[in-house]
Amino acid sequence: MQKSTCSTPRRPSVNLLDTPLPRLLAAFDVELVESSISDRGFFGALVERRDGSRVLSMPVGRSEFERDTAARMLLAEGLGLAAPPVPAPLEVAVL
Repeated sequence: MQKSTCSTPRRPSVNLLDTPLPRLLAAFDVELVESSISDRGFFGALVERRDGSRVLSMPVGRSEFERDTAARMLLAEGLGLAAPPVPAPLEVAVL
């Protein structure tokens, strides 16, 4: 997984693991977009644009569980939220 370093987000009162993903994305003002990257090792990328807006780019064709889990891991790492560590062999890279 890949992400960018994002600026300090506002801290809405939502639970990372229990809040439905659409509500979680809205709480942190993150837009979900489909990625054209089809590599099986790519799970998504959290990017902060120059204007401060955030985009979570996710590949198409993944199961709902895989997509939801990867999105939450990327949000946690990219926004500096408290969360369990990313399980091996996955890793989140800062580019």
